[in-house]
Amino acid sequence: MSIPAESFFLDPEFRGTLQQQIQQLVTEGILAGRLRPGDRMPSTRQLASRLGVSRVTVTLAYTELVSNDFLSARDRSGYYVSNNVPLPPSVRPPPRTDVDNVDWGRAIGQRFSGYQSLVRPPDWQDYRYPFIYGQVDSSLFDHQNWRLCALKALGQREFSALTADYYERDDEQLVGFITRHILPRRGIAAAPEEVLLTLGAQNALWLAAQVLLNQRRVAAIENPCYPGLREILQQTRCRVVPVDVDTGGLPPDALPSSTDVVFTTTSHHCPTNATMPVPRRRQLLDSAARDGFIVVEDDYEFEMSFMRFSSPALKSLDHAGAVVYIGSFSKSVFPGLRLGYLVGSEPFIREARALRALVLRHPPGQIQRTVAHFLGLGHYHAQLRRIGDAYARRRQVMDEAIREHGLEMAADGSFGGSSFWMKAPQGMNTTELALRLRGKGVLIEPGRVFFGPQDEDRSHYRLAYSSIPETRIPEGIELIGRTIRNSG
Repeated sequence: MSIPAESFFLDPEFRGTLQQQIQQLVTEGILAGRLRPGDRMPSTRQLASRLGVSRVTVTLAYTELVSNDFLSARDRSGYYVSNNVPLPPSVRPPPRTDVDNVDWGRAIGQRFSGYQSLVRPPDWQDYRYPFIYGQVDSSLFDHQNWRLCALKALGQREFSALTADYYERDDEQLVGFITRHILPRRGIAAAPEEVLLTLGAQNALWLAAQVLLNQRRVAAIENPCYPGLREILQQTRCRVVPVDVDTGGLPPDALPSSTDVVFTTTSHHCPTNATMPVPRRRQLLDSAARDGFIVVEDDYEFEMSFMRFSSPALKSLDHAGAVVYIGSFSKSVFPGLRLGYLVGSEPFIREARALRALVLRHPPGQIQRTVAHFLGLGHYHAQLRRIGDAYARRRQVMDEAIREHGLEMAADGSFGGSSFWMKAPQGMNTTELALRLRGKGVLIEPGRVFFGPQDEDRSHYRLAYSSIPETRIPEGIELIGRTIRNSG
């Protein structure tokens, strides 16, 4: 049977090339049973005319389908659905009529799904003024060189890096680059056995918490803090003590004497962007040595210290092995990468490595090797400079707009970062403010989620500039200022 060209339609929302879409149309038709073995495909000329694409595009798609044995080519006859394609199931599954009688609330306890997190609409890119944190502007990313690094990682010479099971190990090239180039920039000297790759900083925090804490131990955290950390600590059943931060971040004098582990963001406190002064860092280390607690340093946004020289990492000042250091490539490369690292004394890393092996073995080898090439060929540092320059300009524009429209900053964050920590007028609920602004195409992040359940603060909010073009910042800030004034 000949398949009419009119049975194929292009989807304008398809994310990919025309060649890829044609391939997908054919394979989906075969797997669904609409196109059967032996059926004759439309000629390349017919299908190209029907879809409004070049004949070369259709020919390339057909050629790829032939190489994958979805189609077969016959001399002077055209292309046919291959006789070797998988056949669709002959019997359709009956409609579901059973009833789920399990009391899932009792069975699972809902220990994980009930926590508060930052909620961003999935279509945030469609908003004109997305002042949301953690999403990198794609125009700043080096797509071309990343693609070349990925192709290099996929090459025959590096096939084992793609396909091998590393068991508990990590990519030696990537770990070597981290120890020789990334960590020394933070003043940290570490051997390869003192480094463990993770699926981002979130995974690193979880591993550290699981290794260091239990229900008999006490963890001190900053207030406000990264909301995911608070929920991670709850799963350990430890006692969590929030410590209010000031303009210098976490004050060591406020730590309870029973503290076993301290979690802190010294470079840029989350979410206020406060940077802990060096004297206070030394004081925290002296307290750790005297009282015997461990410090987990999340070196949050250390790459974004573009307004002043960044302070040395807490880990670089530690001479007693009391600091566990966390870094991540998620903000400096792209968020979806989900690759970070833990640095600590060898006994700690050995235990964390064993735990990681139980849960996920290791981050994907292809991703590790691609990042190793991206770093080793200099693309990473070039991207950092590009992002730093862009963020510095955006921060200046936003700072001027905030002052012009009378908005109140809750913290200075003078070292850089990628956001401002803001405070609304007395009595204003920023969760409600965010909903009103969303209808005007403006996205902000209410600050309630950064505070503990005992804290009723609803007056703070965060404005990030990593995801919004510089030219749109003044108009977006003006809309926020006008909405706040009209709500008073």
